[in-house]
Amino acid sequence: MTEIIDARGDLAGSWDVVIVGGGNAALVSALSAHDHGARVLLLERAPKAMRGGNSRHTRNIRCVHDSGDEFNSGPYLFDELWNDLCGVGTGPSDAELAEFTVRESASVPGWMSAHGARWQRPLHGTLHLGRTNRFFLGGGKALVNTYYRALARRGITVRYETTVTDFQIDGDRCTGLVVEADGLRQRVSARTVICAAGGFEANLAWLQQYWGEAANNYHIRGTEFNDGIVLRRLLDSGARTAGQERGFHAVAVDARSPRFDGGIATRLDSIPFGVVLNRDGRRFYDEGEDIWPKRYAIWGRNIAEQPDQIAYCCWDDKVDELFLPPMYGSYRADTIEDLAAKMGLYPVTATATIDEYNRAAPAEGTFDPTRPDGLATTGLTVSKSNWAQRLDTPPFRGVVARPGITFTYLGVAVDRSARVQRIGQSPFANVFAAGEIMSGNILSSGYLAGFGMTIGTVWGRVAGQEAARHALG
Repeated sequence: MTEIIDARGDLAGSWDVVIVGGGNAALVSALSAHDHGARVLLLERAPKAMRGGNSRHTRNIRCVHDSGDEFNSGPYLFDELWNDLCGVGTGPSDAELAEFTVRESASVPGWMSAHGARWQRPLHGTLHLGRTNRFFLGGGKALVNTYYRALARRGITVRYETTVTDFQIDGDRCTGLVVEADGLRQRVSARTVICAAGGFEANLAWLQQYWGEAANNYHIRGTEFNDGIVLRRLLDSGARTAGQERGFHAVAVDARSPRFDGGIATRLDSIPFGVVLNRDGRRFYDEGEDIWPKRYAIWGRNIAEQPDQIAYCCWDDKVDELFLPPMYGSYRADTIEDLAAKMGLYPVTATATIDEYNRAAPAEGTFDPTRPDGLATTGLTVSKSNWAQRLDTPPFRGVVARPGITFTYLGVAVDRSARVQRIGQSPFANVFAAGEIMSGNILSSGYLAGFGMTIGTVWGRVAGQEAARHALG
């Protein structure tokens, strides 16, 4: 084993706050800790060109606000966001921490603006989020770059390609971190540590513990660096878990997308206005269950539970411009039979399923893509409860889908100060967590668009403030 040496170069010295990670939660933690007077070191495992973790692929954040403005079309009050959060999956994991997150979200846009964030109006076709969510000018990568520039102006040290491989624990305290950097294993001293290094979604072997061989068919929407090494070391050090082992935020992505880091552009938005078939040419879930921002994240899990973890979404010409088009285009044909053949489905079964669906779709009623419209099928084992139009207008279009995992929910338990809890003992005295690594305290099995950034920003602010106070107190 390579010898551990004392930190050298810009890693040397004793830091008030060492932050592990380089995405939104880590950056917010760094800014917050510096706002409260701490000397901060941020360790980003990725190279500079890939910095920012999953946050690079985001576009917006979901927050409470009392009225509309230039960037939101109307109010979104506490009760509505709280009810929306309770209505996805099995509801919040920890009601107290979830309620705190929702309440604190009201002050998030102002804090972000004060730290350099800029905003834009929603783009056409972005899941009807104009009232509930606020969009970053230039998207998540622009926001991440803005925060990194803010760190540079403040003189905060950032080290890229630096991997935290272990924590040095003495009782309830972390006294230092073992890192691999510049070909050396070095010990970095820290008065406090904030873990904001994401989940373990890029660790297929870990996913296989809960999902078996099916995990080999998953796509990972974000960075390949989120393999859970920091989470594993915390658990090995006695940290208590929060969140479901099989819990994750996952969506339907184009099967032609890259295995890692395809990002938001590979997501498929056609499902509510089409029909989804599995490998056997059968429908398996209600495509129109609810408004898309609340339900789009169930489709990753839906497809993950199907044979071969694959699905086929079909629609017709009359709805083709109602959603963002697939990044790699769609298959096209003048008949459902030909479309199925092009996508690799058995044409006879697929055509029979679509014919059955068309017979069950309503002949009358007003189709409204902006809200649940009540146009529902009748007599089907698997109903479609909204937007159930017949597929009868060629050319017909389709795309093949896979589960796209965004982040995992299993993480470390925290309290209201973001302090990491331990099994059967008092909390760690000086270890805090923010972002995806502790999202399981808030999320169970469902997801709301933009809420991951809310969690990262709310808890990054808390972790930075509390870590600085502990270090300087």
